[in-house]
This record gives sequence, C-alpha cells and structure tokens, in this order.
Amino acid sequence: MTLRAVVKGVGHYLPERVVPNSEFEETIDTSDEWIRSRSGIERRHFAAEGQTTSDLGIRAAKAALADAGLEPDDLDAIVVATSTADFTFPSAATMIQSGLGMTRGFAFDVQAVCAGFVFALTNANGLILSGQAKRVLVIGAETFSRIMDWEDRGTCVLFGDGAGALILEGEEGNGTTDDRGILATDLNSDGTYRDILYVDGGVSTGTTGHLRMQGKEVFRHAIEKLAQTAHTSLEKIGLSGDDVDWIVPHQANLRIIKGTAQKMGVPMDRVVVTVQDHGNTSAASIPLALSVGKERGQIKQGDLVVTEAIGGGLAWGSVVIRW
Repeated sequence: MTLRAVVKGVGHYLPERVVPNSEFEETIDTSDEWIRSRSGIERRHFAAEGQTTSDLGIRAAKAALADAGLEPDDLDAIVVATSTADFTFPSAATMIQSGLGMTRGFAFDVQAVCAGFVFALTNANGLILSGQAKRVLVIGAETFSRIMDWEDRGTCVLFGDGAGALILEGEEGNGTTDDRGILATDLNSDGTYRDILYVDGGVSTGTTGHLRMQGKEVFRHAIEKLAQTAHTSLEKIGLSGDDVDWIVPHQANLRIIKGTAQKMGVPMDRVVVTVQDHGNTSAASIPLALSVGKERGQIKQGDLVVTEAIGGGLAWGSVVIRW
C-alpha cells in the first residue's frame, strides 16, 4: 500500500467589487480591446477597503471545509501561499487559523509568488507523506491590487484579488497511477531572472513597492518552463499529455495558457480557463480555477489533473493529481 494525499474538498472566494476593463479607460491610455487581445482578461475582482488577504483566505477556507464536510479542528495544518500577507508577521496562515477558530495543529506561509500554490501543495503533500499531518488545508490568497502602480498600463490591468482553498487527507492507495491523490510533483527556481518580475520594495528597503514586469521576457520563459515542468511530473509516473483529463494552469494570460497546452499536446477543451473573469490572482489562481472547474462540472472524481505555474523568482513547478 502507498500513502497518498487525496483531495477532500475545494472552495473559493472573490471580493464583491468587479472591475471591468472599461474602468481603466478612464485613468490610463488603454482600452477593453487592448487588454483582451493581449491577455484574455475581461474583468477582475478587487478587495474592498480594509479587506485583507487573510479575510479572503478565511472565506475560501470555510467553503472548502463545507465541501469536505469537515470542521476546523479536524485539520492538522494550514499552508498558505501568498505574496501579499496582511503584516510582515505574523503569517497570514496563523491569522486564518485564528479566524477559523482552529485551536490545534500548526500554520505557516509559503512565498513563491504566482507559483506559490504549487509550492504549498507540494509542501502539504510532504507533510502528509512524512506523517507530520493527516489533514492539511492549502490556501492561495492574494490582494495584488495593493501593490499595483496604477500608472503602469502594462501591469495594473492584469491582476486581481481572490482566494482558493483545497483540503488534502492521507489515504492508502495501491501505488499505481489509478490511485486518487497527488501522484507527482516538480519544483524549480532560478534567481538569476529576478529582474523580469519583482516588486521594487520590501521590509529591508523601507517601502512597500510596486510590481514591475518585463512582459515579453516573462512570456518567453513561461511557455517553455510550464510545458517542461508538466512533462517532468508526468514522466515521473510514466504518463504523458494524452493521459491528462484537465490542465488547470496558473491563470496569468490566455496566450500563455494556449501556448503551454499546445506544447503539451492537450486541446483547449481540456483546459480549465478562468483568467477572463479573475485576471491574474497570483498564488490564488490555481485553487480558484480548481474550485470553479469542479463547480462547473468539469473536474470530476477520478480525473487526472495537471496544475502548473510560474512566478517571480523565477519560480515554477507542477503537480499531478488524480481527483
């Protein structure tokens, strides 16, 4: 028998404020057509004044717990992927733990920007396989609207706020690719590319800073590295793109999503796409898309799902899950 980290529930939360592309036409030199043609984004959600990343994470966590039929104290750990935590410390994870009324276990944050949820999912898998935890709540939550330069039309139109959550539980499998749960993971980073996607501030610099991005360079690396990491994860378990029921990619840009799917040999009707409605929600984008994909009736139990993401660092990776 082989221990697997099996998905027991998913959920998401989006702030009430919906911002269509047309809203940006009033303040910067852009248009709905320009944004759609370059990114596929039509609208995104922005957090309300005073609404924090942990607030969003708590809402998504409650939805995932309800989906799994669990209570907060049924959990052993919480892992939160975010680059926009409420405070320098404590972690967003411990604030979510408190907000849920969870009085046991442990909680911590993971920071790998847009690849954060893949890194968090891999860490949660390790906690379960090592016996450190039996049930882990994994959350991606972001308020990227707080770090936008509203005069930079190349970045401010791309990002949104939101949160998604997924609960993993250890279960015995047969050791084959038919087992439910996480089957393979692959993580990578290369700090020499830090200047193509970063925030120009932080605690030791004394400023919050704004997001800066060299879009063409990010695009060039994204398709190659996303397809590569997905192939690597699948090869570890002797599978290929032909075996995949759904790709659930990081929702950054529709052209990147299409290019990666093509490179993997997977048609777009087997790709969950939410970027048009949410924009790029960084670490929240994959769990958001997983939750929406299940809600739509796309992702079903037994499906083979590949998630892949790339973000600042550069950091990138993938996870293969039998739903």
